[in-house]
Parts: sequence; C-alpha cells; structure tokens
Amino acid sequence: MTRRIAFALLLGAGGALAQTPHDRMHHAAGGPAREEAIKPSIPDLVLLNQDGEKVRFYSDLVKGKVVAINFIFTTCTTICPPMGATFGKVQSLLRQRMGNDLHLISVSIDPANDTPQRLKAWGDKFHRQPGWTFVTGPKPEIDALLASLGASVSGKAEHTPIVVIGNDATGAWTRAYGLGGATQVAKIIDSMAAGRQVAQ
Repeated sequence: MTRRIAFALLLGAGGALAQTPHDRMHHAAGGPAREEAIKPSIPDLVLLNQDGEKVRFYSDLVKGKVVAINFIFTTCTTICPPMGATFGKVQSLLRQRMGNDLHLISVSIDPANDTPQRLKAWGDKFHRQPGWTFVTGPKPEIDALLASLGASVSGKAEHTPIVVIGNDATGAWTRAYGLGGATQVAKIIDSMAAGRQVAQ
C-alpha cells in the first residue's frame, strides 16, 4: 500500500536547502534552521532496520506517528556525524515521547555498503535509544523512498542536510535544515505534534 498525498513546496524556499554538494556542506553547521512546507507521498516499502528485521516503512514506522527523518551514510565524514549528533540530542530532549508518538528515522543513502550491522554501530556512536530506527535495503527501494521524500541524490556525495518532519495523523509535513541544532529541530517536532503551524 502506498500513502498518496499531493506533493507541494513552499514558494521561495532555498538558501541552505538548495542543492549544495555534500562535500561543501560540512562548514554550514552554524547556519540558520530553515523550514519549508511539504506533503510527501510515502511508499510502504519493505526495508531492513538496524537489527536486520524487516519493516514496512509506512505501516511500521510512520503511520499515525510524528516522525523526523534524516538521510545519512556510515562512511560520511562531513555532514552525517553532526546530523547523527543532532538526532542523539533530540532523543534526549524529547525522551518522554520517544518510541511512543514520536519516532526518529535515519535512511541510508548508501544501501550497497550500509548493512544493518554498520547502521547499528553508527547509531551506537550517538547513543541511539528505542524510537530511533535506521533503515537500509535494496537500492531501487531506497531510491523510490528518497524520491517520495524529496531527497533524491545523484550520488551519496551530493546529499544535503535536510530533516523531513511530519505528523501523519494530521497530514502536516515540513522540511528543516539538519545542521540548525537539536533545540531547533525539537521545537519544530513539538509544533508539528501539537498541530501548530511551523513559523517560516
């Protein structure tokens, strides 16, 4: 089953969320947190989590939940470690809700190399707790997932530090700058969970 929702982007979005190559983004950790409104289609693809278990991306990880999704690969040495650290801090800030109504998801954009074991080891570096799931799988499925979330890349070195945040129950989604800091990301998650409009 595929979750079908019309895709839309807020006019004027750009700046830090533009298609900036990955190898030039590592210096941007101090940049502003930017959000833009989106409504992605979310396919119910069968993938593997960090424990090697099969999961359906929409049914098991997203349906009815508030989620924050980032995009990483384990051999990345520039923007991915700061994004992992951000999610590690977000889970601490929102620990009361982690694994209940809130789930963090990290999608590997290098599925050929990122095995579940590698993803688990990478997540452990940032003290991953229940409620933060890493996913990998066959490249065609990962490519389809990235496309549905507006995160397609021509190669792993070209990805940008975005976090897709959504409330599946309300159908509200937004996209934030992933190097803007854990406090800002947590604030956006809280706004989405409460059904408030995210300030632009």
